[in-house]
Amino acid sequence: MTNLKPLTLFLFLQAIFLIISIPTTYSRSTFPSKDEKLSLIENTCRKTPNYNICIQSLKQNSGSSAADITGLAQIMVRVMKAKANEGLDKIHQLQRVRNGGARKVLSSCGDKYRAILVADIPQAVEALEKGDPKFAEDGANDAANEASYCESEFNGKSPLTIQNNAMRDVSAVTAAMVRQLL
Repeated sequence: MTNLKPLTLFLFLQAIFLIISIPTTYSRSTFPSKDEKLSLIENTCRKTPNYNICIQSLKQNSGSSAADITGLAQIMVRVMKAKANEGLDKIHQLQRVRNGGARKVLSSCGDKYRAILVADIPQAVEALEKGDPKFAEDGANDAANEASYCESEFNGKSPLTIQNNAMRDVSAVTAAMVRQLL
């Protein structure tokens, strides 16, 4: 019994030494602080082609403060969906008041925005859920291309420039964010 006292004392002192010697970075909580989350958003957005659109889009979503990069990309896909719906709504408004050649181009743009909504966005959503960022990136890039094609069909006189640019920019940000997961 008396032989155990020195061993117990030795183990106790070793445990104290170990606790004292652990750097504070290892003893932090597993939950990142608000500053660390903000830093994740800022660092992620710095790696995209449009920092301001990225920051603005993510800060408008309350879920971004608790998200990892995959979660941030999922938020951006939802922003893409909102922009695509806005573009399609604008096309429908213009179709009611335009006629002739403009209607034909508007119809073509409507097809492109529907393709974004029924193909590109669901592809990105599913790919992110399954952990396959390459297909999510492809979906975002396709959406950016569709908006660019719509804009080019008007030969410089597009009534959809604001919507097309917004769709293209948000999609490019999303693609760049998803690329960080590769």
